[in-house]
Amino acid sequence: MKKIILFFVLIVLFFSSCKDKPISEKHIDTRVPVSLTCIDTGGIESYVELNATATYLAKTVIKANATGYLSAVNVASNDYVTSGKVLFTLKTREAKTLGNTINKIDPSLNFGGDIKVKATSRGFVNAINVQVGNYVQDGDQLAIINDANSFGIVLSLPYELKKFVRIGMALDAFLPDGKAIKTTVLKFIPTVDATSQAQSVILKVIGKQDIPENLIMKVRIRKSSNSNVISLPKAAVLSDETETDFWIMKMINDNTAIKIPIQKGEESEDKVEILSPLLTTKDQILLTGNYGVSDTIKVKVIGK
Repeated sequence: MKKIILFFVLIVLFFSSCKDKPISEKHIDTRVPVSLTCIDTGGIESYVELNATATYLAKTVIKANATGYLSAVNVASNDYVTSGKVLFTLKTREAKTLGNTINKIDPSLNFGGDIKVKATSRGFVNAINVQVGNYVQDGDQLAIINDANSFGIVLSLPYELKKFVRIGMALDAFLPDGKAIKTTVLKFIPTVDATSQAQSVILKVIGKQDIPENLIMKVRIRKSSNSNVISLPKAAVLSDETETDFWIMKMINDNTAIKIPIQKGEESEDKVEILSPLLTTKDQILLTGNYGVSDTIKVKVIGK
């Protein structure tokens, strides 16, 4: 009996010794992958972008210069016309009814000739209000032409920014397709919108540009330009939800970064001026991997 018990004890010990040993817990790398940047000591320019609309400031109304019937319409909507082009031909009621009879009696009278209505400016025909055979009276509106000489861009300028704009200043305008055009400030409209407190500014396009009316674009106005300032890429500067406190994550050794509060100055499209603390070109600042981290973190540099 003892032999049997001893046998079972040996079997249990044997199988216990054959069990897999616990796998040691693998080492987990908790370092945050980051990329680094350093300060820029070049210049920084601060801009503001405002909406502007392409428009024709003057529209020429073409009117009938006599009472009669339209015998010809030589233009259609959206056609481009030049000054002096014959747009309409009129024949008076008397000429239409008596012209042939009187001319047969005395051809030298040339009674019943057509009356021509010509364009007085160049531009695109905005609207045609009549057609061949219509009876019109002297002074009736026949068509409207967008005067090409009056084409401009109307900028809605908040009054507090007026100090940054002056007549004759060159401004860049950016179309929705990304194309940039050059403009100059032509004049200020002497009224301010009662609700928005914005003043309309007329910009003249430099060179020939094919810009449709009512196109909305962005006009860039430079607010300031500083040279020899310390700046960082915008992605390197962090802030709280209210954007009252700002900071950066700065490397203090090869694998540790700490939170450094900063005071920022001017901003451009891609850079932020750093007023304090004083940074040097040797300082390494986190560019990526810096969002939502604690005040001190272990990092793994993957790019500069």
